[in-house]
Amino acid sequence: MYIYDEIDQRIVDDRVAQFRDQTRRFLEGSLSEDDFRPLRLQNGLYIQRYAPMFRIAIPYGFLASRQLRALAYIARKWDRGYAHFSTRQNIQFNWPKLEDVPDMLAKLASVQMHAIQTSGNCIRNTTVDHFAGIAPDEIVDPLVWCEIIRQWSAFHPEFAFLPRKFKIAISGAETDRAAIQVHDVGLQALLDDKGNVGFRVYVGGGLGRTPIIGTVIKEFLPWQHLLTYLDAVLRVYNRNGRRDNKYKARIKILVKETKPEAFRAQVEAEWAHLKDGPGTLIDQEVERINKRFTRPAYQKLDALASGHVLALGRDKAFASWARRNVHPHKVAGYAAVTLSLKKNGIAPGDVTADQMDAVADLADQYSFGELRVSHEQNLILADVRQSDLYTLWQQVRELGLATPNIGMLTNIIACPGGDFCSLANAKSIPVAESIQERFDDLDYVYDIGELDLNISGCMNSCGHHHVGHIGVLGVDKQGAEFYQISIGGNQGNNAALGKVLGPSVSQAEVPDVVEKLIELYLERRDSAEERFIDVVQRIGIEPFKEHVYGGHHKKPAGREQSVATA
Repeated sequence: MYIYDEIDQRIVDDRVAQFRDQTRRFLEGSLSEDDFRPLRLQNGLYIQRYAPMFRIAIPYGFLASRQLRALAYIARKWDRGYAHFSTRQNIQFNWPKLEDVPDMLAKLASVQMHAIQTSGNCIRNTTVDHFAGIAPDEIVDPLVWCEIIRQWSAFHPEFAFLPRKFKIAISGAETDRAAIQVHDVGLQALLDDKGNVGFRVYVGGGLGRTPIIGTVIKEFLPWQHLLTYLDAVLRVYNRNGRRDNKYKARIKILVKETKPEAFRAQVEAEWAHLKDGPGTLIDQEVERINKRFTRPAYQKLDALASGHVLALGRDKAFASWARRNVHPHKVAGYAAVTLSLKKNGIAPGDVTADQMDAVADLADQYSFGELRVSHEQNLILADVRQSDLYTLWQQVRELGLATPNIGMLTNIIACPGGDFCSLANAKSIPVAESIQERFDDLDYVYDIGELDLNISGCMNSCGHHHVGHIGVLGVDKQGAEFYQISIGGNQGNNAALGKVLGPSVSQAEVPDVVEKLIELYLERRDSAEERFIDVVQRIGIEPFKEHVYGGHHKKPAGREQSVATA
C-alpha cells in the first residue's frame, strides 16, 4: 500500500480548500455553470439523472482498512448508506448534495484519498491486475510503475484538457487480468533476456461507440523511458485528436484513421525530443517511490494448511466457495480471496456502509489491513493465510459476500444504467437481477462453467459489454428500452469484441435469450471443460443466432432491428 509523503498530503489538502471556495462561489452565483463544470469534473462530480454522482479515486484498486471505514462514514453521513464499485476500480456515491462535497473531500484527504483523475477529459486513474504483487504467474510487480504514472498524470498541465478521457492499464503477469488491450494505453510489463524491466506498449484500444482492440506500437520500452514515451503518445494525441466531434475524439479513432504505422512514426518523432531528457526515470526516483509502499510481513507457512484441507473435505458449501472465490498466491501458505458483490437481488458492485465496516475489520484480521477492488466490481483480501480460510468464509457468509460465483454467469459486470445515469438508454440493474434470478441454481451455474456476462446501459460501455462472452447493451427504440445481445467478446490475452447476435429484445426477453444461448452451448460443447467462449469461437455465431431467433433470424412481428451498432 502506498503511503503519502508530505507533498502528496499537501496537494490533496490544497485541492480540498480550492474546491470548497469554488463550490461556495458557484452556490452564491458568482461562478457560472460553464465555469464550474470543469472544476467539479476535476473533483469527481457529475450531475446525473436525479442527483450529483461523486466518483472517488482508488488508485490501481488498492485500499487500506482505514480508507474503507472512511468510505463507510461518507455513505452514512452524506449519502444513503451504500456505494457502488465501478469497472475502473473506483467507488461512486449516487446521492450526495453539492454543498456537502467539500466536506466529503476533506474526509477523504484525512485518510490519503481524493477524487482527482476520476472524471473529465483528463488522464483517468490507472488500473491494474487486482492480483498485482501476489500472482504466481507475475513476471514484474507493476505497483511501483502504477504509482509513478499516477504521480506523473495527476496534475500534468499539458494534458489537463484532452480531446476526451484517457485510460491506462498495466499488467505484469502472464495472464492479462487488467484488460490492457481495450485501453487507450495498455502496458505489459516484461523482462528482457538480461532481466531488465520494460513494457510492451499498446495504444488505441477502447470500448464505447467504436470498440477497438489496441495496437502494439512498442515491443519493448526500457523502464527508464516510461514517462517520456507516454508524454510523446499524449502529445501526439493532444495535438491531433479531434475536438469537433466527441464521438470521434478518442485516441483509438486517431490511431485507426492515421494508421498504426504512421501513428507509431509520429510518436517516435515526438519522443526523439524527449528521450533522455528531464523526464527520464532514474534508479533513485524509482526506489524513493518504492520505499513509500508498505509490504506484508508474511510468515513462513506450509504450502497447504491442514485445517483448510480438512474443511474442504467436510463442508460442501465451503469447498464450492474455495474452488471459485479463493485464488493462488505466490507466497506459500497464503491465498487471495474474492468477496463477491454479486449476491442475487443486489445491484452488481453495490456495498452497504455496514458491509464496508465489516470488511475493513476482516482486512485487519486476515489480510494485513489491506484490500483491493477488481475491475469486475468485487473486493479482494489478497493475503489470507490458508489456515484462516474456513473461519473467514463463515464470517463472510454472514455478511452476504460469499456467493461462490467468481468467473461464473452470475458474476455479472454492470454499470448503474438508467436508474442513475443520465447518459443511459436503458436500465442495467433490473436486467442483471432478472438474469441472476433465472440462473439461481448454483449447481446449474457450475455445470455451465466459466462465462463472463457484461451489461451496459448505453454505448459508452461502462459495463464493458463488448468484451463479455455474452454482452447486453441498452438501446433506445422510439423512446422504449430495448437490449442488444452480443456474443464472443473476450478480455485478457486473447482480447476480442463480441458480435451482435441479432435484433434487440425487450427487458423481459433478455433472460430468455441468455437461457437459449446457454442451451445451445451445453448441447454443442465437446466436454465439460469446453467453455462458452470456446464453443462460440469453434462453431461461430450463426448456430446461436438460429437458436435464438429461428431459421430466418427474424424478430416477432412489429419489432424492427435496432440501429445501434457494436
